[in-house]
Amino acid sequence: MKTDFSTIHITAEKGIAIFRIDNPPVNQLSAILRQEISSAFQSASEEPQIKAIVLTGTGNTFMGGADITEIQKVTEYKGLLEKVMELNTFYGSIEQSAKPVVAAINGPALGGGLELAMACHYRVAARGIVVGQPEVQLGLIPGAGGTQRLPRLCGMPEALAMITTGEPVKADIAMVKGILDAVVPADALMDTAIEVARRLADGQEDHQSRITRNRMEKLPGEEEKSQIISMAKETARKKARGLMAPFKAIEAMEKGLSSDFDSDIRLEAELFTQCALSDIAKNMIGIFLNTSSAGRLPRIKDIEPASVKTVAMLGLGVMGNGIAHMLLSFGFKAILWEVGEAALQKGLQGLRKTFAQAIKRGKMTEADLDRLMDANALGTTQLADIAPADLVIEAVLENMEIKKSIWRQADAICSPLAVFATNTSALPITELATVLRDPSRMLGMHFFNPAERMRLLEIINAESTSDQTLSTAVGFARKIKKVPIVVNDGPGFYVTRQLNALMGECNFMLEEGIPMELVDRALKEMGMPMGPFILHDLTGIDIGFHVARNFEESLGPRWKVSALHEKIFKTGCYGRKTGAGYYDYSDPAIPKPNPVVRDVIESYLGEHNVSPVDTTPKDLSDRMLARAINEAAYMMDEGICDRAGDMDLAMVYGCGYPVYRGGILRDADAWGIDKVYAYLKESEKKHGIRFKPSKRLKAMAENGKLFYTH
Repeated sequence: MKTDFSTIHITAEKGIAIFRIDNPPVNQLSAILRQEISSAFQSASEEPQIKAIVLTGTGNTFMGGADITEIQKVTEYKGLLEKVMELNTFYGSIEQSAKPVVAAINGPALGGGLELAMACHYRVAARGIVVGQPEVQLGLIPGAGGTQRLPRLCGMPEALAMITTGEPVKADIAMVKGILDAVVPADALMDTAIEVARRLADGQEDHQSRITRNRMEKLPGEEEKSQIISMAKETARKKARGLMAPFKAIEAMEKGLSSDFDSDIRLEAELFTQCALSDIAKNMIGIFLNTSSAGRLPRIKDIEPASVKTVAMLGLGVMGNGIAHMLLSFGFKAILWEVGEAALQKGLQGLRKTFAQAIKRGKMTEADLDRLMDANALGTTQLADIAPADLVIEAVLENMEIKKSIWRQADAICSPLAVFATNTSALPITELATVLRDPSRMLGMHFFNPAERMRLLEIINAESTSDQTLSTAVGFARKIKKVPIVVNDGPGFYVTRQLNALMGECNFMLEEGIPMELVDRALKEMGMPMGPFILHDLTGIDIGFHVARNFEESLGPRWKVSALHEKIFKTGCYGRKTGAGYYDYSDPAIPKPNPVVRDVIESYLGEHNVSPVDTTPKDLSDRMLARAINEAAYMMDEGICDRAGDMDLAMVYGCGYPVYRGGILRDADAWGIDKVYAYLKESEKKHGIRFKPSKRLKAMAENGKLFYTH
C-alpha cells in the first residue's frame, strides 16, 4: 500500500488502514490534498490485507473544507464545474467502496469536511467538536453532496436550517439529529473508530446498508416537502435579503432529494458553481479573507505583543460596561473605576445587566456571575487602584479637558510599560497623548455600541504611538475576538468620518424636497440595517449635528453643514431619547414623521420655492455611495488608512454595510472608477463642492486603476 504522501500519514493496524490528514493549518481540502487522498484510497482499496479504513485529522481539526482562495480566483464556469464533479466522484467512490470507511472526527468538520464524513459509512466524533455546512456565510452552498446527504441523515427541516444559516451544531446535538453515529471522549476516539472498523470489516454489521445516498426514511413525501420548502423560502426572504446562496440551497433540495442521486448531485454542483462565480460570493469571500488578515501590518510583523492580564476600565457608562463585559468574559482581571460611589454602584449594576441575555439563555446563572465578578472584578473610586494594570482603557465623557486630567493622574500611577487607550470616536489622540511623559504608550481604541457584541475595534495611532504599543493593542483585540482595523489619527478617524460621508447627503436631500421616508428606504434597499434619519434618531440628532459641525471646522467647505440640519437641531427634538426627532416615537413600534420637524421642513421648502424632486431610491443611494467612495479616497490621500480591505471591513463590522456587497470600495470597483469620477464631476456642477473629486480618484480614473488588485 502506498504511504509516501505529504498531506496524509498512513499506518496500518491488523488490517485497518488509518489515514491521518495533515495539511496545516486547518487540514484544508487543497488541490494537493484532493489528489493525495484520492490516491491513498485507491491504493488501500487495492491492497488485499487492508479490510477497512479509518479517516481522521491531525491537530485540532478533522478537515476544514475547500481552499476558498482557489474558488475566489475562478472565472470560468465549465472548468469549475468539472473540478466540483471530480470531487463528487471521489466522495461517491468512498461511499460505494467495497471496504468500510469510518470517519474519526477529532475536530471541527465543516463544509467539505462534513461532506467527506457523510460519505463515510460510520461517523464517530470526539465530544465537544462541531459539525456544519457554513458555505452560505461565504456566498456559497455545499458543493460535494451536502444538500443531498445531510437531509438523508437528519431530515429536511434540520438540514435546511443548518445549510441556509451556516450555523454549526455541537457533536452531542448532531448525534441526536442523526448526523453522527457515536460521540465519545477525545482520548477514546481512535480506539472506538478502529473497533467499529473491525466490526464492519468482519461483517458483524453490513456497511453497504449504511450508505448515505441510499437512505430515504427521513425524507418527506411530496406534499410535506412542498410545505417545508415554502416555509424555508419565506424565512429566507425575511432573513437573507440580498443573498443568493440560501435560495440556491433551497432549490437544490426542492429539485433534488430524489431516487436519482447522481442527477441530484449534478444539480447541486451546478448551483454551487453559479454561486461561486457570483459577485456576491467573491465579495463575501473577500471579507472573510480580509478579516483573517486584519491587523497584520508589516510595521508590527516581528514585534511580540506585551502580555495583558489585568485591564483597568475607567468609566462605567454604556460603553465602559460593554468593554468590562468582554474583559470578564475573556478571563482578564478587571479594575473598574468610576468617579464616585453612586456612579460606581450604578455602573456595576449596568455591568450585571449586560449578562442578562446569557443568563436568560442558560449559558450562565446569577451565581456564576457572582463568582465571576468576585474573582475577577474590582470596583473602585480610587484611581490609585489601577496601578497593577497592563492596559488602561478610558471611556469617560467626550471632553478633552476631562480626559486629559484623568490621563495625567493615570500616568503618575501606572507602570511605565502599561499601554494607555482612549475610547473616543472623534477627539484627537495625538493631542491627548501630549499630557503623558511618554506619549508613545497611548493610542485610541474605538469600540462600537454594544461593545460586547460589535466585532469591530478601530485602533487609532497617534503621531507618537510606538510599534510596541500598537502590537500590544492588536494582540489584545484578537484575545477579545475583535476585528482590529488600524488607522491613523485624523478628524473622525475612519469609521465616523466615512459613516458621516455616506449619510451626509440626507439633510441636503430634504432641502430639495425629497421625502425623508424615501431617503431612508434608499439605504435600506441598498442593504444597510437602517436609513440615515432612523439612525440619527437612534444616536441623537444633537450628537450628529455637533459631529457634523466639527467636520465642517476641521475639513472645510466640503463638509459645510446643511442649513436645514441646523434648523432641525434647534427644535430640540433629538430623537428617541426625547421621544421625537425626524420621527415621532409616541408609539415606538410604529414611528411616524414628527410634525414639528415636518413643519420646519415645509417652511424651509416654502421659503426657498422648492418643488419636490422626482427621483428613485437607486438615484439616492448612488448619490450617497459616491460621496462615501470619494471620502475614502480623500482619507487615503491624507494617510488615515491605505488598505482598502481594512476600510471595507470597518464599514461592514462597524456600521452594518452589507457583507454581500463587499464594502464601499468593492462597490466602487464594481461601479467602475471612471464612472464614479464622472458621476462626481457631474454632481459637483449640480450640488457643489461636497462632490469635488479627490486627486486620487481622478488619477485612478485616468489610469484605469481599481482599489483592489484582485
